[in-house]
Amino acid sequence: MDKGSRTQADLVDSDAIQHDDDTGLEEAATPPLVGDYPNAQEQLAIMGLELHAPVFFLSSVIILIFVMAAIVAPAQADLLFSHTMTWTIEHFDWLFSFTADVVIVFCLLLIVLPLGRIRLGGEGARAEYSVLSWFAMLFACAMGIGLMYWSVAEPMSHYLGFDGTPLGIAPATPEAARLAMGSTLYHWGFHPWAMYGLVALALGFFAFNRGLPLTLRSAFYPLLGKRIWGWPGDIIDSTAVIATVFGLATSLGFGARQISAGLNFLFGTPDTIPVQLGIIVGITVLVIMSMILGIKRGIRRVSQLNLLIVVVLAGFVFAVGPSLAILLMGADSLVAYIQNSGALSLWFNRSDEGWYHQWTVFYWAWWISWAPFVGLFIARISRGRTIRQCLVAILVIPSILTFMWLTIFGGSALLQLQTAGGELLALGNQPSLALFTLLKTLPWSDVTVVLGILAVVVFFVSSSDSASLVADSLASGGSFDSSTSQRVFWATLEGLIASMLLVGGGTLALDALRAGAITTALPFTLVLLLLCGSLAVGLLGEWRLLRQNRR
Repeated sequence: MDKGSRTQADLVDSDAIQHDDDTGLEEAATPPLVGDYPNAQEQLAIMGLELHAPVFFLSSVIILIFVMAAIVAPAQADLLFSHTMTWTIEHFDWLFSFTADVVIVFCLLLIVLPLGRIRLGGEGARAEYSVLSWFAMLFACAMGIGLMYWSVAEPMSHYLGFDGTPLGIAPATPEAARLAMGSTLYHWGFHPWAMYGLVALALGFFAFNRGLPLTLRSAFYPLLGKRIWGWPGDIIDSTAVIATVFGLATSLGFGARQISAGLNFLFGTPDTIPVQLGIIVGITVLVIMSMILGIKRGIRRVSQLNLLIVVVLAGFVFAVGPSLAILLMGADSLVAYIQNSGALSLWFNRSDEGWYHQWTVFYWAWWISWAPFVGLFIARISRGRTIRQCLVAILVIPSILTFMWLTIFGGSALLQLQTAGGELLALGNQPSLALFTLLKTLPWSDVTVVLGILAVVVFFVSSSDSASLVADSLASGGSFDSSTSQRVFWATLEGLIASMLLVGGGTLALDALRAGAITTALPFTLVLLLLCGSLAVGLLGEWRLLRQNRR
């Protein structure tokens, strides 16, 4: 029987495994304990929900405290959390930058080393989804909504110097345009995808190849051993739940504002709290409908629709815009990205320290805080793929498509600013309207703006759907197939938190919770570094086992 077809009950008995109980490092390349939680009394059934009690209650209490503080005293909460986030970014900028560089080097090594041939689930495992469906789901979950929001706004900000300019270049100059695109590619390219890929591979390997639960704690088995079943594992999983719920709830709130601004921009509808609440309710209903359909008929179809919309939208903008100029700018931007990546990675002797903290370090913290959620979802849909296939699909191909998207939309915006300025220049620093303003300057703007709003909505549905699946898996002890009502619970909770924040504290409350989510990235930087070591130990053990079996 090959390892890919074994169930947890088929895995070797714990007495047959020789390992160090303190470290979990295996002396032989054999799978560890069966992945079920050894303490059955910690599994709890409440109103039809199957939960792992320590993780559920710890994360719920902390989420409740943060949300109530943001609602009851939004200004004070925003001040406190923002100061905490600012302190974290300013004092640990070196750690964020160092971690991002280490992770990308580690992932690139896995692509070229023989370890890349190891298959998630064992040699007999087969992929559950087609390449197109698999890629559409991971792309929509990981980054699609952010690209809709920042693809125009970020290059504009760097070029005009709203928050300073990268490397202290003079704003509104040809070199500023070149570096604006290069730094945007740097923020959205290989680094964030490497963070997601690392977490996805670690979780997928220890779940599918070692029979452990699909939760973040499982990735630390080689380092913590049986202690992952105790309080260290509970803290790891609880922190991941908090980061997931905070990240999605705040994104949903800010996304509702962007959609509302787009509707106001196009149709003149009121851009008010009631309208934004209606948008949140509508998105939540769509998420619940998708969850009822399941991954194959729900998330997969929504993600395919996402991909279709962005391909049509990007193709249209490229076709009706200055196509040749966009291509030339894209090539120049890629060269600028390669030439300046080293300087953009440094955390000392910066002439643009304010910009560096405001943009680069903030982005690294944001990607890291999202890595547990995105990584776990990608792991969930990647069984049967090899390490190399996963990293190429997660790291290389999405980066190429991201570069294309940013070049088309960001490049078009910068070309307009350099030549005529017009509506984009009058827009100022209003990122929620940047994409719609660009589309308004092109032919068939009424159609394309509606398509852009639809893309934002659909991306939010897929992201919230994926996040609900992840939060449920973490809080239930790694269950692959929990009940639909249980997943609906998490989707409803995210929508409820976003609504409460909007009503109770508005933008200040959302800013406070987002700052809280960013702050959780600090401990996760250490998690990512430890994951590199943990995954390396696990893969080397698997490689030795495979070589023994082939002799």
